[in-house]
Amino acid sequence: MKPKIIVHCLIKNEENFIWYALNSILPYVDEIMVWDTGSTDRTVKIIKSIKSPKISFQQQHSVTPNSFPKLRQKMLKKTPPNYTWLMILDGDEIWPENSIKKATAFARNHFRYESIVVRTNNLVGDIYHRLPESAGHYQLAGKTGHLALRFINLKKIPGLHVSLPYGQEGYFDQSNQPIQNRDLQKIKFLNLSYHHATHLTRSSQDNQTMKRIFKRKYEIGETVKKEELPHIFFSSHPSNIPDVTSKASLNFRLTAAIQTPFRRLKRQLLKSKSGY
Repeated sequence: MKPKIIVHCLIKNEENFIWYALNSILPYVDEIMVWDTGSTDRTVKIIKSIKSPKISFQQQHSVTPNSFPKLRQKMLKKTPPNYTWLMILDGDEIWPENSIKKATAFARNHFRYESIVVRTNNLVGDIYHRLPESAGHYQLAGKTGHLALRFINLKKIPGLHVSLPYGQEGYFDQSNQPIQNRDLQKIKFLNLSYHHATHLTRSSQDNQTMKRIFKRKYEIGETVKKEELPHIFFSSHPSNIPDVTSKASLNFRLTAAIQTPFRRLKRQLLKSKSGY
């Protein structure tokens, strides 16, 4: 029997992208644990409209930056022991079919690795543009850029647990070592990418969501190749699901044109901090 994959999706106020995020991976994983931390928009209603036995949904209490990792830890403890791989999915992460198909196939067929790192397209303005690779500063699997550790082998890392406040939280082993700092020979980098809408409007309640306003960016982005765009963005969907295919507004483009030179100069002069 091939190793099974469970997904942890911990969310709040993700009405614009949660339907796309969940449906983009649903055919390729075995279970998705979706825990909501007090959404006040249409997020919960949208999740409940997705009729799939693979989705196990729970409404949890609201969290603070310090209690957020405790809830992730609770998800770990509630994960059934028959799963081998944990996939992390945020409510604004949408996977192209080719990427999720290859990533999950690799995980199921390469049990010896402890974790898997992929690329992210950090969308800016609209779904058709992303921040340049030069803006990426995460260092994972011996590489630097827009990267994310998104698959963790639950059977290979002793004492796996979550620590540090929201924005810096991560997964650690029994020695409190970040799992990305363990044996580099057991961390696999896959040259695949998913779309991360963290800098876009994600909800009508963005102003009421923890640290959300700090993530909004006005910058002229690079064009995302047509073949990289997830098909799910353009597939038929229920009428209550927001259409996210509109291009950036004129106001955004004008503001981005003013701010972009300063942002790029700042990145050249100052080292970006990790997290937010």
